[in-house]
Amino acid sequence: MFNIVTDFVFLYHFVFSGYSETMKFILGQKLGMTRVFDADGKVIPVTRIAFLPCVVSQVKTQDKDGYVSVQVSAHKQLDEKKNPMRIMEFRLDDVSGYKKGEEVKTDQFAAGDIVEVTAKSKGKGFAGTIKRHGFHRGPASHGGNNVREPGSIGAQQPQRVVKGKKMAGHMGATTITVKNLKVIDINKDTILISGAVPGPNKGIVRVVSKQ
Repeated sequence: MFNIVTDFVFLYHFVFSGYSETMKFILGQKLGMTRVFDADGKVIPVTRIAFLPCVVSQVKTQDKDGYVSVQVSAHKQLDEKKNPMRIMEFRLDDVSGYKKGEEVKTDQFAAGDIVEVTAKSKGKGFAGTIKRHGFHRGPASHGGNNVREPGSIGAQQPQRVVKGKKMAGHMGATTITVKNLKVIDINKDTILISGAVPGPNKGIVRVVSKQ
């Protein structure tokens, strides 16, 4: 059993839609990356994700709420008060099989499942155009005076900066979804998923399989 520790506890509400009633979902905490070997000795890079205890906190119906979804609350391991770390909604076609207060099972996943993982990417702070957008720098010698500056940000017309102009600004800390990842191995505490998933270690991730 892993002792999962978070530096902060906060409440977060997020809604995902467009899935069917056969969708499998769970919330977890990223532990880091490692590698495993298959039966042929091939190296497979994997991400270790620890399951968080998840409880159905609300079942929303079309008559009462105007749409159909299941709201899931995740809390830290060994938390007797079960204070929620994260709350997410998953829209389904049929929620008759869910009841408020029941635990979301981890054995719904199996090795070989194709999943998609969603998390908030690492924040990079304020970044310039070279790091943020891959701009080329200017000449550093022979009288060059524009090495890392962004350069012109517009013409004389329309006398304003056009929306969407690539400029320096806040980089990272956005919601990223990586699709078509394969479940390599699973036990009652952790799941190994091929490849990399967004976010830092100890970050909260959402694992969904639409199979």
